[in-house]
Amino acid sequence: MVEIGYFSLCLALVAAGYALVASLVGARRQHLGLVRSGERGMLALTGLLTVAVAALWHALLTHDFEVQYVAENSNRAMPTLYTVAALWGGQNGSLLFWNWLLCIYGAVVILCNRHRYRLLMPYVVVGMAGSGLFFTFLNLFGADPFTRLPFAPADGRGLNPLLQHPVMAIHPPLLYLGMVGMAVPFSFALAALWSRQLDTTWLRAARRWLLIPWTFLGAGLLLGGRWAYEELGWGGYWGWDPVENASLMPWLAATALLHSAMIQERKGMLKVWNLALAVITYGLCIFGTFMTRSGIIDSVHAFAKSNIGPFFSTFLVVLLLFSFGLLWSRRKDLKAENRLESFASRETAFLLNNWILLGMLFAVLWGTVFPLLSETFTGEKITVGPPFFNQVNIPIGLVLLFLTGAGPLFAWRRTSAASLRHNFSVPLLAAAGTGLGVLILGVRDGYALMSLSLCGFVGGSISMEFHRGARARQRNAGESYLQGLYGLLSKNRRRYGGYVVHVAMIVLFVGFTGKAFTVEQEFVLAPGESISVEDYTVRYEALAESEDANKTVVAAALSLFQGDTFLGTLLPAWHHYRSFDQRTTEVSVYSSLREDFYLILVGNSEDDSAKFQVYINPLVNAVWLGGLLFVLGSLWTMWPTERDRRLAALDRRTVQGLPVSESASL
Repeated sequence: MVEIGYFSLCLALVAAGYALVASLVGARRQHLGLVRSGERGMLALTGLLTVAVAALWHALLTHDFEVQYVAENSNRAMPTLYTVAALWGGQNGSLLFWNWLLCIYGAVVILCNRHRYRLLMPYVVVGMAGSGLFFTFLNLFGADPFTRLPFAPADGRGLNPLLQHPVMAIHPPLLYLGMVGMAVPFSFALAALWSRQLDTTWLRAARRWLLIPWTFLGAGLLLGGRWAYEELGWGGYWGWDPVENASLMPWLAATALLHSAMIQERKGMLKVWNLALAVITYGLCIFGTFMTRSGIIDSVHAFAKSNIGPFFSTFLVVLLLFSFGLLWSRRKDLKAENRLESFASRETAFLLNNWILLGMLFAVLWGTVFPLLSETFTGEKITVGPPFFNQVNIPIGLVLLFLTGAGPLFAWRRTSAASLRHNFSVPLLAAAGTGLGVLILGVRDGYALMSLSLCGFVGGSISMEFHRGARARQRNAGESYLQGLYGLLSKNRRRYGGYVVHVAMIVLFVGFTGKAFTVEQEFVLAPGESISVEDYTVRYEALAESEDANKTVVAAALSLFQGDTFLGTLLPAWHHYRSFDQRTTEVSVYSSLREDFYLILVGNSEDDSAKFQVYINPLVNAVWLGGLLFVLGSLWTMWPTERDRRLAALDRRTVQGLPVSESASL
């Protein structure tokens, strides 16, 4: 199987090169046979990489420790779940997994567009095959997952202990699906430039392919926060780590593109801007991958130092130079069809939204690369920590939250003063009521007060949009109020599904604001002793130690009370993984809707006394609830509507040369 996997990689390199060349030549010569052959080359590439991935999974599951990657990232004591996850737990295997997902995206795009966007699709295949060619070349000559050792060890080292957590079986694939998927809208943008099809066709073709990875990436970021919250034992879920930032930056750029695309679709403006954002988004994905895999940054998430940094830096430079060079050469064909008519317009709100998102992106980028720049130019590595990121991004985030609510209150083109007063009255009253309410509850922190008031403002704005839409359907269609709400969501999923995502952002900001009220305390207890923390009481019951083939576990048992009410038993622990000589923290959390009681076992003595650290995290569960709403709203937004199906049918009829009779009704 190992030889089959390696041979499949070699053939995949040929298939990627053929798909690229055949598609490019077929498009330039308008040769349908070559174009279709290039598409089949991309499908063949996907099949060959599937064989390579299956071969590596087979080596992992059969414990073929003669394969270096298997010996370094698995052992016999690991549960099957983590043995499967070892495919993306190490450098070489994760790059193969990345390439496989990339080609699956490419194959699905080809199969979904067999009769659509025929002027664009050959160049889309060129873009996808070009990325596939690079990653296949990288796997063969820089990160071969099938390298054999001169001997077969009796057992392997095992997966990094920090990755031996159930969330890590899901979190990396979600991030990869997000980062890799950004190649699709990039390829459509490249196709529009190359083919000179510079109207909104490429945006219509790419919109859902942008939403899909954007949703995966957002879900991956939130799930990564959950992993950090449970596994790293520091009481938080986001630490502005360079690897966290590497995933956040393309998500911010993609969010900006999703908003600015609406201006081009409605007004024919921001053509250059949207194409540039598509390139920047994918470029940031490659840049983030370069940072995390080259060994130039220090992070618990990053891979060890390797020789693949030059591969990525070369690919990134070529990608950006070629893309922006092509964009520059087409600049005369990208003139805006309309101009901004008024600052009091929805176009202006969306444009400000873009600038704020890119301002946050630049702040994150600068803080992430500054240690590297300082070390390069001064020889001294100056670390940029969470205080910098929080100081810069909290105000930016509050402005972004305000624009989330203010944008829908403006009309397209221009908004009259009377409309502004009418539209802003309810949201401003909601903001004032929320601010007064939290003041009465004792909130005095300035940022927290502003954040919660703005959440009220956005909530009022979105509620008003739903209410107006439901009342309009009541009047026009004779529906009940609830039927009207459902009709809004089902008939105009793009707009009102987007509002559900905005509701998710409100809930997330409520959760983020809770960080301002976190309580932290350390204490040492002997068995039988108790201590009070806020309105909780903790009683230390016992300490126990156990072993398995993989690790040693030391766990403490503590009873948690609130007043006289017994809430449950907490079991904080630490694990010592012998093969890595590494210790991990296993926290124990009591969750309620209001807050989390988060307990860590810091250390223990021979007399069984132990040191503990506790965090009381208010509103933290709003973060996880907001993440769930974000996923549901995103899925609803991208779910095909009847209009989408009719457009697809129209595209098929057009390609087949049939008369198009229903175009006027669309």
